[in-house]
Amino acid sequence: MINLEKLYGFKESFGFFAHHLTYPEKLDFHPKMIEESFSEIHPALVHVKEYWQQMHENSLDEIQEMYTDTFDFQKDCTLFMTYFKFEDAKERGQMLAKLKVLYEMYGLEMPESELSDFLPLMCEFLYAAEWLGDPRSPKSFGLLIAVLEDGTYHLLQSLEKHGSPYFHLVKGLRETFKACIEQEVQA
Repeated sequence: MINLEKLYGFKESFGFFAHHLTYPEKLDFHPKMIEESFSEIHPALVHVKEYWQQMHENSLDEIQEMYTDTFDFQKDCTLFMTYFKFEDAKERGQMLAKLKVLYEMYGLEMPESELSDFLPLMCEFLYAAEWLGDPRSPKSFGLLIAVLEDGTYHLLQSLEKHGSPYFHLVKGLRETFKACIEQEVQA
């Protein structure tokens, strides 16, 4: 079960993850981005700092080329979170529809050109939507986090295999989710 209050406390960091999982722009690497998005006790901070340090060893052109090579040309590094489990099966279409409905329930309009399981979009939703205190949230976010957990697990394995700096970014994202999971007490 996910602790929605803890998850909500990490909203700023989801904005950071969304920006850094989309095509890189110069402003994404402004020095204040980390300190504005992560507290000193954030569970992802150590991983994000490692990602940040590795990225700063490259020029923006090199980072953009790395992004394209990683996420556009490596089939096993897709940013579409349901692809790992369903590929192009009918069940994937059903899950995409469920995610789209979830976003719309909280007021997010889906871009026509985007699939609802695109990792940056999912992070943007966590950053932008107001879901705390909504009675629908526990069930809805259970589904959302399950998709994110499953998809990022496979993505993390592939990024590690390719030696990508994005490994550290996705590891930080997973550590953020992990910090929000509560074990149910058995009576």
